[in-house]
Amino acid sequence: AFGTGGFEGEPPLLEELGINFQHIRAKSLTVLNPLRGVDDHIMDDADLAGPIIFFFCFGISLLFSGKPNFGYIYGVGLFGTASIYTLLNLMSPHGIDAYRTASVLGYCLLPMVGLGAISVMVALNGTIGYLLSITSILWCTYAASGIFVAVLRMSDQRLLVAYPVGLLYGCFALLSVFS
Repeated sequence: AFGTGGFEGEPPLLEELGINFQHIRAKSLTVLNPLRGVDDHIMDDADLAGPIIFFFCFGISLLFSGKPNFGYIYGVGLFGTASIYTLLNLMSPHGIDAYRTASVLGYCLLPMVGLGAISVMVALNGTIGYLLSITSILWCTYAASGIFVAVLRMSDQRLLVAYPVGLLYGCFALLSVFS
């Protein structure tokens, strides 16, 4: 009863919880290299383990830079996910579920996590910080719009998808630049 072996034929706990580190790594590499082609089936296994880790890391990095904004991060993330979900379902004939929308937006937050980590060491209120913020917003937006366009097969509407997504990541950048 107190052993750690478990039952025969029982899958590991992380597999039962839906946490697959190989998928998290593959999706993170897709975001970190957005110029490479996006696989159409990358979001067949949508999960929220990676996005929750990235949101938590973003909040911790902002906390270390003196900006305790956990409530704002999760509030903007929730409101932004609901808004993007609504817009994508109005724009696409195929539609997407909220779970996949949250997964894509959370994975594409990874460059913003890097910006938050830089804000721990360097104040972002100068020209360098503004340039880094704009670069991070463009990177996040390009990666997220590319994934949405690939998954929903909306190749002619990439700029229409990128605009609201860019506004959402702009809100995250404002949280990391200003206190």
